[in-house]
Amino acid sequence: MAGLAAPALAQTPAEPAQAVEVVGRTQSGAYHAAEAAGAKSDLSLRELPQSVRVVTRQAIDDLGATKLDDVLDYVGGVSRQNNFGGLWDNIAIRGLPGNENTGMATLLNGFSSNRGFNAPRDLAGVERIEFLKGTAAALYGSSEPGGTLNIVSKQPLWRSGHSLEGYVGSYGLKRTALDSTGPLGERFAYRLNLALEDRDSFRDHVSARRQVLAPAFTWRLSADTTLDYVGELLRHQTPLDRGVVAVDNRLGAIPVSRFLGEPADGDVTVANQTHQFILTHHWNDDWRSRVGLSARRTTLDGFSTEATALRADGTLTRQRRYRDYESEDVALQAELQGKLRTGTVAHELLVGLETFRFRMDSVMLRINPSSTAPYAINIYDPVYGQAQPTPVANTSTLERQRNTALYMQDAITLAPAWRLVAGLRMDRYDQSLDNRRTGVTTDQQPNATSPRIGLSWLATPQWTVYANAGRSFRPNTGSDVGANSFSPERGKALELGAKWESADRRLGATAALFHIEKNNVLTADPANAGFSVAAGQIRSRGAEFDLAGQVSSHWRVNASLVVNDVEITRDNTLEVGGRLLNVPKVNGSLLAVWEDTLASGQRYGIGGGVTHMGKRLGQARTQAEANAGTPAFELPAYTTAKLTGYWRITPTLRLTLDVDNLFDRDYYTSSYSRVWVTPGTPRNFTLGLQARF
Repeated sequence: MAGLAAPALAQTPAEPAQAVEVVGRTQSGAYHAAEAAGAKSDLSLRELPQSVRVVTRQAIDDLGATKLDDVLDYVGGVSRQNNFGGLWDNIAIRGLPGNENTGMATLLNGFSSNRGFNAPRDLAGVERIEFLKGTAAALYGSSEPGGTLNIVSKQPLWRSGHSLEGYVGSYGLKRTALDSTGPLGERFAYRLNLALEDRDSFRDHVSARRQVLAPAFTWRLSADTTLDYVGELLRHQTPLDRGVVAVDNRLGAIPVSRFLGEPADGDVTVANQTHQFILTHHWNDDWRSRVGLSARRTTLDGFSTEATALRADGTLTRQRRYRDYESEDVALQAELQGKLRTGTVAHELLVGLETFRFRMDSVMLRINPSSTAPYAINIYDPVYGQAQPTPVANTSTLERQRNTALYMQDAITLAPAWRLVAGLRMDRYDQSLDNRRTGVTTDQQPNATSPRIGLSWLATPQWTVYANAGRSFRPNTGSDVGANSFSPERGKALELGAKWESADRRLGATAALFHIEKNNVLTADPANAGFSVAAGQIRSRGAEFDLAGQVSSHWRVNASLVVNDVEITRDNTLEVGGRLLNVPKVNGSLLAVWEDTLASGQRYGIGGGVTHMGKRLGQARTQAEANAGTPAFELPAYTTAKLTGYWRITPTLRLTLDVDNLFDRDYYTSSYSRVWVTPGTPRNFTLGLQARF
């Protein structure tokens, strides 16, 4: 459903039969999507003048994915960033990462879901994942010009269905999931997704536990009015694990399993609660309105031991921290969307108003012992259990954000073969940060206007050529040496591309060229040490290709290839012309699955995937280091393979097997510095049994 990207209106028993929808793990779905809710338009993806990559539920299930990280390498132009020691999701699209503490712009059903501290996304209650490439600020406001991620929740069905799934696997994996849906009367339908997971890890002394509860309901108040609710409660517990270290710029000096923190710290717990209500009313066949309310609360609590520096003798000095973070986020959206004609030109108009109030309370205690009494460990022969220093007061802040925005979009059918999409959003921000330790409060009001325009030419029934241009912004937090607020980051993006869709609409491809510039990136103040100025600039340009869908009655494929050149074009400290952290020049993937039926009627599928990630910068390099010839620290390129298969024993019982990192390669997914490097998981398997009833 367009608009709020809210749940599609569930069908009542009197409506026509809907497309085949199932609960639990899908059995024969599609890779190619015809539309994206996050685009807030009824235009199909082939008509939309923008590159959009949709990871469908079938692709999620073929990958055996249970968390967002499991699908990232199969989306072109997406690279993993610092994941806060395994406690959150953080990615870059088209080479441009989001804020270090809140990540890139991530949406849940069209509402912001990245403010605060959020546990790694579990996919138990997720129907699909939409990667909206390019700037989406004209619809969603503060965001990165490289792209926006929209998660779409599973919705209630008006036909009863239930699934119970169990999984076991390498490193002590145990996971149970329940998916149940159906009507409760003629006007009310529910859906409930539950997941419980407990796993150890290839990392010594690291384990993880998570619990997910995702309820949803659809209430048809009248023939024209529907109330939808989507909820999610997620609790994730695991040690904060900063990974391994590089020795003399070289990885592999210690095993990827070696833990360099302290087991006595125990788990850090991240808890998230989300509640969304969407009221939809159809005024007539052409016009509808929506009002949506989202309320979110996030908390993060626990101790951690983290590396600071590596000495020549293999001694790793460490610091100890205690974090107590809590946030509340309430957002309201109201939209009116409809169709009208002016002469021979057809319009699909969207007018929306959004406001949110966000509050984040951050308390951190920290101690970084002196060199005379270091809290250290030998990376070659670690001994755990030493006396732990007690963290002392370090950070105590209260951040408040308020925003009110008006946005408009017009999707115009100029002629049978031409589509024009134009949008504009005006944001009025009010942001403050109270430093309770110093008593200083900084305020800023970074207002912004974000336009976007795109044009599509449907050259043939299968081919489309398109172009778009847009601007974005994102507020910078903090103040300069004069206690003045920073100007917000400003981005501008250009894109030129072509789309192809098969005659049966089961296979689609997109090829795009893009050029993005981002200004007012914070950089060091050359005249005042320890302060920043908004004077940096980054440029990203490249080419990408995506293909997804059904190639034949037996084969479905998902493929991508991206070449991306991202560099720092202006900075007071970092190397000008240097790359950004964790962003490869080349990444690509291929997933292919073959399905057939045995003579006995039992259905089976077998397939595999290959991903390639080019080498990436592993620690930011300063201009002084570059001038001195100091070698850059780079993460090596890697290629991994996986196998997947299923056997449908009966129409209601299915067995699955997934083998990841088939050839057991050592690889590293992301890095923040030479002493914070995240290794990838060695070869592992997952065996699952799914029952429908």
